[in-house]
Amino acid sequence: MRKFGIFSATIFMCILLAGIYGMLHNQITYSLSPEYFTEFKYKQFGFDPAKFGEARQTVAVIGFLASWFVGLVIGIVIGLVALIAKDHLVMRKLVRGSIVWIFSIAILFGIIGFFRGKLYLIERGVNWWIPETVINKNDFIVTGSIHNYSYLGGAIGIVIAIAYMIGENKRIIKNVAPTGLGSHL
Repeated sequence: MRKFGIFSATIFMCILLAGIYGMLHNQITYSLSPEYFTEFKYKQFGFDPAKFGEARQTVAVIGFLASWFVGLVIGIVIGLVALIAKDHLVMRKLVRGSIVWIFSIAILFGIIGFFRGKLYLIERGVNWWIPETVINKNDFIVTGSIHNYSYLGGAIGIVIAIAYMIGENKRIIKNVAPTGLGSHL
C-alpha cells in the first residue's frame, strides 16, 4: 500500500516540478527572445498579447501549460519502474534519484541547445516556421533551440533514470545480507 502512495505522489510531484521547470525556463528564454513568445507561443496556446497585461506572468502560465504533461509522463514511467524496489523506502530513494537525473539532464540539454543555436543554427539556418513578423530571427532561433533541446533532455533523462533505477536497485539487493535483516556486507 505504501508503494502505491509513493507511485501516486511521484506522479503529482513530477507534474508540479515539470510545471515549475517550464515556468522558470520560460522566464529565462523570454529574456533572450520576447518575440518567441509574442509571435509564436502566445498564438500556439491561444493567448492574445493585447488582453494580457504582464508578459512575465503570461509566459509563466505558458511554461506550466507546455510542460505539466511531460511531468505526467515522467511521473508515470518513473513511478512504474520504481515498483521494482523491494520496499517503499528503496522505492522512494529510486524516485528521488531519478528525478534529480531527469531534471539535471533537461537543464544540461537546454544549455546545449543554447550553444547549438548560437554557434550553429544561426549560421546554418533552420527549417522550422518562423513568423514573418519576427524582427530578431537569431534570438528566436536560439530560444527555439533551447526549448527543443530541453524536451530532448527530458526524454533522454527518462532513459538514463530508468537505467539508474535498475542499476541502483540491483546494487541495493546485492548488498543486502542473506538473512534478510537489511544489514549490509
